[in-house]
Amino acid sequence: MASYDKAIESYKKAITTAASVAASVMLVRSVVNELVPYEVRDVLFSSLGYLRSQISSQHTIIIEETEGWSHNHVYNAVRAYLATRINTNMQRLRVSSMDESSEKMVVTMEEGEELVDMHEGTEFKWCLISRSISADPNNGNGSGQREVRSYELSFHRKHKEKGLKSYLPFIIATAKAIKDQERILQIYMNEYSDSWSPIDLHHPSTFDTLAMDQKLKQSIIDDLDRFIKRKDYYKRIGKAWKRGYLLYGPPGTGKSSLIAAMANHLKFDIYDLELTEVHSNSELRRLLVGMTSRSILVVEDIDCSIELKQREAGEERTKSNSTEEDKGEDKVTLSGLLNFVDGLWSTSGEERIIIFTTNYKERLDQALLRPGRMDMHIHMGYCTPEAFRILASNYHSIDYHVTYPEIEELIKEVMVTPAEVAEALMRNDDTDVALLGLLELLKSKIKDASETKAESKDANKQTEENKDDKAMENKNDSSTDECT
Repeated sequence: MASYDKAIESYKKAITTAASVAASVMLVRSVVNELVPYEVRDVLFSSLGYLRSQISSQHTIIIEETEGWSHNHVYNAVRAYLATRINTNMQRLRVSSMDESSEKMVVTMEEGEELVDMHEGTEFKWCLISRSISADPNNGNGSGQREVRSYELSFHRKHKEKGLKSYLPFIIATAKAIKDQERILQIYMNEYSDSWSPIDLHHPSTFDTLAMDQKLKQSIIDDLDRFIKRKDYYKRIGKAWKRGYLLYGPPGTGKSSLIAAMANHLKFDIYDLELTEVHSNSELRRLLVGMTSRSILVVEDIDCSIELKQREAGEERTKSNSTEEDKGEDKVTLSGLLNFVDGLWSTSGEERIIIFTTNYKERLDQALLRPGRMDMHIHMGYCTPEAFRILASNYHSIDYHVTYPEIEELIKEVMVTPAEVAEALMRNDDTDVALLGLLELLKSKIKDASETKAESKDANKQTEENKDDKAMENKNDSSTDECT
């Protein structure tokens, strides 16, 4: 019992001593903050920190929010990375949203909280620190205070090389991938101007929802994935890091949806070039050089968007006429466009996709179609049974219905575009009603095709009969002449 009382007494003395020390530290800190100028204070605290670092086995890296008046990109990368490692058991968390219309919230560390992260078997400890410093009076901020936030990264000093050369680069790369994944894509237009005007791109099309043959779809995905991984390859073979795709087929077969799916897959912005708004090769050059890397250039309906002057055309004009006409106009030419597609100007950016679309491939100049310009030609055809099943799954979330066999047999016989099938499926939220409506559409197309074929057959028969009658008349006329 006596030993127990002695222990209690020792515990009380320890608590009293700790409280006294804490009170003394608080008093000293208050006195220092009140009486010591902040310049001296910083030197004092820095010296104490240096002494502590010499004694401690821990190594600490400070990553401040700003460097001078510029943002520190490493700080932003750390913030994005740690948001994916937040432990919700923390007592205090910071929640924010950059867009009032967005439901996505970002949860990050609050000041003073600690987070432990493991990388390659090594423990790294993070802490968010905030301190106030006096504003620079030379910048018009008077004698006010400004807040400076920083992340402190602590780890055992024997892991210094790993922390600097492996862990931090890993964080920066991970943050970049997060940013690329979450950033809002943009589509740029050139209407009424020789510069680009961007708006946010929220097109929902993806390769999962795209109604097309699975083998063709997978070949496009594989080609895109291979392209973005071949920077060193393109550099080694001496070619611009770009790739061209020609999308051709009837209207309503999903060319625009495929472009949006490609942009969403790669996380590339789209530059929608309206050639009718471009008045000269020099204006075209300014627009194309103004594109960013990691982007998609789209020229839709290239066969009818502008009358491109052929390189050979016009060469037969006399020199006098040529000089007079060239003074008055400097139109966009095929040569000017090709010079950007694979000429010297094609090297003005990296990691670019170039897409031309057309409803009539046969109308295009062969110079546009050769490999190196349009590397992959993708035929966007009429709806197939496989495409129909994807559309039915997209619009009604079903994998099978009793009408499928009949619909798929009709789709094999009739030319119907994915857009027409999609429109029929959207007309009613009731799956049975929507599919019956699609059946009626397909049957009416079969009927129209049969009537058209019959009319064409009758017209051909009538033409043949007219030819026969004409031949008989000529024969009779010839016989009359012989008799005469």
